[in-house]
Amino acid sequence: MTASPGGPLSAAAPGGGALVSQKGRGGRRSRSRLQLSARVAILVLVLGYLILPLFAMLEFSTRGDFGSRTLDAYAAIFSNQNVFDGVVTSLQIAALTVVGMILLLVPTMVWTVVRVPRMRRVVEFLCLLPLAIPAIVIVVGIAPIYRYMGQSFGAVGGSALTLALIDIILVLPFAYRAIDASLRSIDTATLADAARSLGAGWPRTIFQVIVPNIRGGILSASVLAIALVLGEYTISSLLSFQTLQVVIFQLGRRDPFISVAVSLSALVFAFVLLIVITKFASGSDHRGQPPEEPAA
Repeated sequence: MTASPGGPLSAAAPGGGALVSQKGRGGRRSRSRLQLSARVAILVLVLGYLILPLFAMLEFSTRGDFGSRTLDAYAAIFSNQNVFDGVVTSLQIAALTVVGMILLLVPTMVWTVVRVPRMRRVVEFLCLLPLAIPAIVIVVGIAPIYRYMGQSFGAVGGSALTLALIDIILVLPFAYRAIDASLRSIDTATLADAARSLGAGWPRTIFQVIVPNIRGGILSASVLAIALVLGEYTISSLLSFQTLQVVIFQLGRRDPFISVAVSLSALVFAFVLLIVITKFASGSDHRGQPPEEPAA
């Protein structure tokens, strides 16, 4: 049978549609394999970029005499009082920064969303402004204030814990984004109006109704704040406070092995802390949900 002009291809060539479909499936399979290979290659490159420096730090910090391996650098961490004091100071600053950030940012953002939505852009601009100001500029502007605090308030004004005041400002851009994403995922105005209609005051509405629903965002902001405080060096150094990063720099000038050991230990500690907080956040998000019934 001859095919008429303009007729379907399958009429002229029986089985042609099956051949075309097989070629299409083969093309899709080759594209999926290429995409899988590209993803694996990107994953290997990223993991290599992140993990290889850690292995290099571990290899360097465990070097001993005549090619041997030793953990003396890690044992010296616990016997070095400066390292211990630096770790304790940084953790205290991180705790104060997290508490201050939550008390400052959460009520302000909730009040803005519920009462004055037009001010949302203004609050966002003010929170993101520290990204445009270099740390050295902040130090130059705030150093006279710290000098006055040290002269007027004695040990309290000259304490390293006052660095939390600056760290709260530095962490605002990152904390704002994390909390704002959680607030956008819920109907904050409806929850606040419902709580207010039932007789709850604003403090109770914020901390007992809104905060449990944005706990994931608050924990993410807390992780970012802790990471920023543990890694901050410029402001602490220029203001002459002995935080963890300043101690690590000073150790690096005397004993590089202990300095690298402390740096690696700090990274591992921050990574473990991140995992613990993430697990806690995921557990809190599922709290209160009814357990799933087994399928019949």
